[in-house]
Amino acid sequence: MDKTININLGGTLFQIDEEAYKILRDYLQAIDRKFKNTPGGSETIEDIESRIAEIFQSQKGTAGIISLENVVDMIRIIGKPEDFDQADAEDGSGRAVYTQPGPRKKMFRNPENQIIGGVCGGIGAYTNTNPVWIRILFVLITCFFFAGVFIYVALWIALPSAESDSRKKEMYGGMNNLARPGYTVNTPSNKIGNAFDVIFRALGKVFFIIIRIILIAFGTMLVLCGFLALLSFVMIFVFKYPGSFSTDAFGFNMAYLPDFLNYIISPAVVPWVKALIAMAVVIPFMVLIYGGIRLIFWFRARDGFVWLAGFVLWVMSAAALSIILINEGVGFAENEQTVSQEYFRTAPDTLYIMTGRTIADMNTDKEIEIPDEDYNIFISEEKKEIYIRTSLDINSDERKSASVTIRKHSAGRSKFSAIENAERLQYNFRIAGDTLYLDEFFTIPSGSKWSFDYVGVTVSVPENTVIHMDRTAESLFHSTDDDDFVSDPQKSFWLMTEEGLDYIGHQNR
Repeated sequence: MDKTININLGGTLFQIDEEAYKILRDYLQAIDRKFKNTPGGSETIEDIESRIAEIFQSQKGTAGIISLENVVDMIRIIGKPEDFDQADAEDGSGRAVYTQPGPRKKMFRNPENQIIGGVCGGIGAYTNTNPVWIRILFVLITCFFFAGVFIYVALWIALPSAESDSRKKEMYGGMNNLARPGYTVNTPSNKIGNAFDVIFRALGKVFFIIIRIILIAFGTMLVLCGFLALLSFVMIFVFKYPGSFSTDAFGFNMAYLPDFLNYIISPAVVPWVKALIAMAVVIPFMVLIYGGIRLIFWFRARDGFVWLAGFVLWVMSAAALSIILINEGVGFAENEQTVSQEYFRTAPDTLYIMTGRTIADMNTDKEIEIPDEDYNIFISEEKKEIYIRTSLDINSDERKSASVTIRKHSAGRSKFSAIENAERLQYNFRIAGDTLYLDEFFTIPSGSKWSFDYVGVTVSVPENTVIHMDRTAESLFHSTDDDDFVSDPQKSFWLMTEEGLDYIGHQNR
């Protein structure tokens, strides 16, 4: 069993273990040697002993045993004897005042005297004021102007916490100004202040519990959102599993967009673009998850370097991705079209529009649809080709002739390259007597890039011409006069009138 010794400091009796007593004895002897031959030295020694007693009371209480750790903490707070210098000034009693000539005070949050964030405790230490009065001032400002909350939160964010010994010394000013006669740090000096301090601490605990509940709920939401977003990204773009993660219900399948990149940008940069997209998307999701976990469990971690490295990595990946996409996007700077036209030998009284090759014949396995633009892209991984649906319009020809006009649109770095890209589009049709055979799709030559390509077919016929289309041709037709045309495949026979096409009935052929 360790030996304990009874000592009297500042009129208070303490029990202290033997090892701690030796350190304390040496410390007090050094203080005595420092001040015994100086004016007012005995009073200063008494003040320091009183301050030591206050610190021991706050640490263990008079009934506790002072340990070596308590003594070391006390010396850290007050300072070593060699840190004391004699000032030129004297107090009102004519004795000298001794302070530490250390660095100027700095404002920190005080973790040793905090109710919520230690802001008021830090301000009290900086201004040598009891923190209770600072807290009352914040409450009054909040009640009358409601600005106290915003000021407190702003200071909480702006002020660092005095966790280290060096910061604590800076907060109190060198050796904490504790050698000044009658000075007491962050200790209520009267019954009113003591009562307010108890009230504030009780309210602080309630407020802290409420804040923790809110932060846990918010952190849980961040974790769920980040996890679901990350899971959706992986399922769609890695495993190509649309299901409930895709927007197929709205007619747009995102799962095949990564495969479409092979036809949009240069093949050499496709792996880089995919990797950069993954980094630019995954890093923010991981930040959400990690931030939510920290809010839930409220743990401390020296992760500043990790946050900085993640931010730098995200900025670099986003910048690199932007540079590559801008460079590739230059290839879509100009838009041009080419027009070709072919006439029927004689304008037929009844024109049959039938489908030649269909997309179903190409055995495609992936589709990307943009509903608002009525634009469908089909990908064949086996042939490494893409097929894009064409559109069909039917107009009246005032010259009493029948013709087919093919308009090919494309983009390029210049007008000349855009025209070249349009001319390269492969689309087939043929006229056989009173029948027009149209392919459902056009394609791009192997090795070429997609450049906002589009092919439109316009059929012009004289008035009173009867037109019959099969169902595939009907799906390509855009009727501005009858919106239910495509929705009702039985409407097969139409008559070209002065106002446009008019439905005249259905007949099996």
